[in-house]
Amino acid sequence: MNIHEHQAKELLKTYGVPAGNGIVIFDLKDIREKIGLLKTQEYVLKAQIHAGGRGKAGGVKLVKNIEELESESKKLLGKKLITKQTGPEGREVKRLYIEEATKVKKEFYLSCLVDRESSKIAFISSHEGGTDIEKVAKDSPEKITTVKVDLKEKLDSEEIEKIIKPFNLKLKQKKNAFDLIEKLFKILKEKDATLIEINPLVIDKSDNLICLDAKINFDDNALFRHPEILKLRDLNEENFSEIEASKYDLSYIKLNGSIGCMVNGAGLAMATMDIIKLHGQEPANFLDVGGGASKDKVASAFKLILSDKNVKGILINIFGGIMRCDVLAQGVVEAAKETDLKVPLVVRLAGTNFHQGNKILEKSGLKILSATDLNDAANKIVQAIK
Repeated sequence: MNIHEHQAKELLKTYGVPAGNGIVIFDLKDIREKIGLLKTQEYVLKAQIHAGGRGKAGGVKLVKNIEELESESKKLLGKKLITKQTGPEGREVKRLYIEEATKVKKEFYLSCLVDRESSKIAFISSHEGGTDIEKVAKDSPEKITTVKVDLKEKLDSEEIEKIIKPFNLKLKQKKNAFDLIEKLFKILKEKDATLIEINPLVIDKSDNLICLDAKINFDDNALFRHPEILKLRDLNEENFSEIEASKYDLSYIKLNGSIGCMVNGAGLAMATMDIIKLHGQEPANFLDVGGGASKDKVASAFKLILSDKNVKGILINIFGGIMRCDVLAQGVVEAAKETDLKVPLVVRLAGTNFHQGNKILEKSGLKILSATDLNDAANKIVQAIK
């Protein structure tokens, strides 16, 4: 789960991490009501969407007075902001963050994240931060330092030294950096965060370290432990289909292809998507219904796939272990009839009660193509949508 910049900064502050002061607004009239809480006469206006690249897309503005702030806010609130991460459809700006402007001497990059490949926590730092960090990573990877640490109670001094080495800090700043790294590590552990990114981390005119921007992502599977984090969820920033999927405990990710997939098991789902690509088409989604899905859950998954207007055909690939193929087949039949299915449907069943499942499909009166194996299924659905 992602949260907005202003929410991330408030969380950082609760742990004593230095971050800029600001206000969040949802309506233009909020500006005059809240602006007195800020101490400067210059402000930074920031669009709040769950996507990077806001600055280059015109979503971050430095303004010098209240009149200019109101004018720029009017232009930005409600605007579709298009960045590399939003895709061409963009994301509507429904809230703004107004922050006290900071006089910056130097920008750095700092992040910590769960590194699944090594089963460690990776700290990434660079003496070059800001909007071009992706370019730095691509063109000058030697300027990026990665330090991987074990998940433990406390970081060693030697580890922190390696993390902050690229910053080349003075003694006072170095002490502040040690404290910052320890607190980020604590937040990552205590809040089940998967990523904390500070870009940029800056030195201000008073030689203090400040988190000028912040991004925090959380492990969805751990949210039951953190109701205070779940409250920060902004459904406006999430795909509608993925929101619906979460209501039925379905693992669903929308993609850009034309063949909808319904599979039980993440590994089998990945293999199904791969073989669709091997046959020259693109999957429209990742959808894992789980090992013990009920008839109603299967029907909900089927309707979810059909809610995507790009879907020109559906491939169902089920290996019945805990899940019974006859239960799945009944759910598919009911959903297909209820939605008045118009697109080709290929079903491959194997495992528990697959004979009974195939009989249910055959007797349904629906135009369902049966497949003997995964390769046969992929070939049939690709040919069918042609």
